[in-house]
Amino acid sequence: MNAPLTPEELAALAALDTPTVCNAIELLDPARRSFGFTERPLVCARPELPPMVGYAATATIRARAPSALPAEELRARRLGHYRAVEAAPKPTIVVIQDLDPEPGFGAFWGEVNTAVHQGLGALGVVTDGSIRDLEQCAPGFQLLAGCVGPSHAHVHIEEFGIPVTVAGMRVAPGDLVHADRHGAVVIPHALARRIPEAAALISRREAVILSAARSPGFTVDALAAAMASRDEIH
Repeated sequence: MNAPLTPEELAALAALDTPTVCNAIELLDPARRSFGFTERPLVCARPELPPMVGYAATATIRARAPSALPAEELRARRLGHYRAVEAAPKPTIVVIQDLDPEPGFGAFWGEVNTAVHQGLGALGVVTDGSIRDLEQCAPGFQLLAGCVGPSHAHVHIEEFGIPVTVAGMRVAPGDLVHADRHGAVVIPHALARRIPEAAALISRREAVILSAARSPGFTVDALAAAMASRDEIH
């Protein structure tokens, strides 16, 4: 089992944007080009916030119709989710899948739940459900969601601590998730410590192309020469 990342290692990952992390993962494991990231657009409530990286705490919700469970059991289930977030490795990113046929009918996330989850150590949420109370949400708490809506409707927790799929991204509890305004990606634990170095290599290679493209008199022949030079960088 991989040891938890140190605060310095987490900070190094958080210093990268999510597209760069995706590029680094692809370099280290080419098979990951086709899975492990959000595949559909999500609304980013706070695009000005820096990237977040943390360990996933997961749950599923429904909102279209009331739950058939007694109120006491529904409250116990919600408290169970909160306890799972509290106990999750820190920092935590909450990943919630909306199971309704049309996700987003009712919002689980707003002023109260962002405050509660932030207080329990979560940096933000990635969900295909809806969000609301945008101005009142906890300061610094990031929200990536399927849509924005006005009502919580009949929203309730179905299950927690299980694998979920949000916008095509499969996430299990404890997975390392990186997210920003572009979307989110699961970083394989085995690759996590190698991501910053791989990202630096990609940056050096891209710099050759960018320098050529931004030079006066740029031509396709100049691009071909730059591409050849890039390929020699290891």
